[in-house]
Amino acid sequence: MAQKSEQGFRNKWQAAWSFRSFRLQTILGSIALAATFSFFPSFFNYIEKRNGPVLNDWLLSRIEPHDVSVLIFLFVWALALFLLVRMVQQPGIFIVMLWAYMLLSIMRIATISLFALNAPKGLLVMIDPLSNVFYGRTFITKDLFYSGHTSTAFLMFFCLRKKTDKIFAFIASIMIGILLLVQHVHYTIDVLAAPFFAFVCYICAKKIIWGFSYRGDFLY
Repeated sequence: MAQKSEQGFRNKWQAAWSFRSFRLQTILGSIALAATFSFFPSFFNYIEKRNGPVLNDWLLSRIEPHDVSVLIFLFVWALALFLLVRMVQQPGIFIVMLWAYMLLSIMRIATISLFALNAPKGLLVMIDPLSNVFYGRTFITKDLFYSGHTSTAFLMFFCLRKKTDKIFAFIASIMIGILLLVQHVHYTIDVLAAPFFAFVCYICAKKIIWGFSYRGDFLY
């Protein structure tokens, strides 16, 4: 049974890779994402030197800050590993996630640049050694609007296809948003806005992909 499944995945990837447009999308998307990642450390170091207002957050002021870094880490990376499995199984999920995440990262750079904010009161340093690879060695506190962790989790939710997968991803996304508020890493508006931006990037990615001329029946 496992061998059959593996053969099925291989056939789907061979079918996808046989389209020149799919290969082109994969290469261009990977280059764009790598370039964005390489820009992250200098960008986040730059925004950390800026000053902005501290928002009067009604909800956050009523939440006692607690260090829930481990729980955030577990939810984020359990969801990421789950998505990785689905991307191996379905090249369509891979290509949509690739472009959507690249757009999400660029949009975050734009919104963070536009809205300079100081960190919320009571912020506790969040330990996430994997994410911090892209942030540099210093813990960044001013990458606020909008939440990268929450938006990425919701992006995974939008990209997944099976109902049970989406239920799991939705619950994990909600928990990540709540835990970020408990740790006072983000303002409420940062978390609430994240699903909207994730959905916009997801829709834009699908439009970009379908703009290429190839038969897309291997996608899902």
